[in-house]
Amino acid sequence: MDQTLRQLRELLLGSVPTVVLLALLYALYKAIVHKPLQRVLAERRRKTEGAVEKSRADIAAAEARTSEYEQRLREARAAIFRAQETRRQAALQARSSAVNQARAQAQAQVQTAKKDIEDDRATAEAGLERESAALAQEIIRRVLQPAGARR
Repeated sequence: MDQTLRQLRELLLGSVPTVVLLALLYALYKAIVHKPLQRVLAERRRKTEGAVEKSRADIAAAEARTSEYEQRLREARAAIFRAQETRRQAALQARSSAVNQARAQAQAQVQTAKKDIEDDRATAEAGLERESAALAQEIIRRVLQPAGARR
């Protein structure tokens, strides 16, 4: 057993430089690679999260602008429809006014024509009355004229 302990002690003493080298290697790894790598990864994560947050903010802003644009578009369409309706109403009123004016002119022309026809009728009746009186006088004169005096 003595020999086993001695071999174990030699083995442990021989492994001390390896343990020291391993500890030194671990310390150097931590100092040279691990900590800078962790810093880079943390910064990368921070920048990535910042970019994601910025993207989310940009998306929210874009959605807000889109919503505002759509609202303005709806308002513009409503204004256009109101203007079209106003123009349509004005056109209908102008048309109605023109129709009423044309109707009034036609009515005035009809009245004038009726008056002219009535005047012509009255004139014709008066002429006929004069002619009938003259004819009646002529007939009476001829009927009452002596028989030999006729020409």
